Amino acid sequence: MTVEIPEAPTGPFGTVFGDSFSVARWADGDWETPTLGPIEPFSFHPATHVLHYGSACFEGLKAHRGDDNVVRIFRLHRHVERMQESARVLRLPVPDADMLAAMITDVVADNLHLVPAAPGSLYLRPTLIGTEPNIGAAAAPSKTALLYILPSPVGDYFQGGIRPLKVMVETIQPRSTPAFGSVKTGANYAMALGITLDAKAELGIDQVLFAPDGDVQETGASNFLLLRDKHVLTKALDSSFLHGVTRDSILALARDMGYDVEERNFTVDEMIVWADDGEAALSGTAAVLGGVGSMIVDGEEIPFASGEVGATTLKLRQALTDVQLGRAPDNHGWTTVVS
Repeated sequence: MTVEIPEAPTGPFGTVFGDSFSVARWADGDWETPTLGPIEPFSFHPATHVLHYGSACFEGLKAHRGDDNVVRIFRLHRHVERMQESARVLRLPVPDADMLAAMITDVVADNLHLVPAAPGSLYLRPTLIGTEPNIGAAAAPSKTALLYILPSPVGDYFQGGIRPLKVMVETIQPRSTPAFGSVKTGANYAMALGITLDAKAELGIDQVLFAPDGDVQETGASNFLLLRDKHVLTKALDSSFLHGVTRDSILALARDMGYDVEERNFTVDEMIVWADDGEAALSGTAAVLGGVGSMIVDGEEIPFASGEVGATTLKLRQALTDVQLGRAPDNHGWTTVVS
């Protein structure tokens, strides 16, 4: 029997949704049994905790349809672990790992007919919010919570597909407050929004690279890497920025391929020197690995080497997508087969 595979949506990333989602509620210290059903709006009291005190965290991961028509979720268990870590920091109830993994897998299975072929995928957004109606709980965690998994068929994150990106380097404002940089919470994205929108309007950039006091960290939506032939440099993990799963995957694959991988702090000045003959890239679940063609520093546009997407970036991007699509062996046990 011939299976009709849907095309990736042509609309903006994350604006098209699946047919069903999974929901679990937390109250009286325990999780209710998750339910799977049609996507529909929630109804909340105006005093709901998340609306006033930002008690929310989320994840972003993908299910990919391989050339063999098999659908695989990439790094399911690492994303579950990271969501648990975010929940702990925000004092939200920590979802049981097996329950959360099963909810994600069930949503993929129920929306299997919507998973497009590469370069499209089914983007998955597990979300956890505090739901107690209490505007006096600014210094207290929510006594109730809601966990749900929202599926979204997507195409490329950056319009135009693989192309050289332009970033503006911001050396004063941080992307997030230091203690919450590694937490996947909406407030971090809100903090970066204004400066990113202004820079896009004024300079035509794709992202802002935050480097407070010259310390290169990440953009508003992606981790940042410097690359050369057989050499990768990226900031060492700390609480100031998100511990990206794609970043971790790229570094592991680079080591497998014999690259010299450095995880250490580096400055804007060092990055400018690197740009003479090196590459830069943005990594993330949505972005995959996008090559940076140039950066704007103090009003001056500086290209990375030729200003095009570099060969090392493309090679590592291909190595990652080959695993995601089943074209290469999954030597790290990263994929979870759904079909």
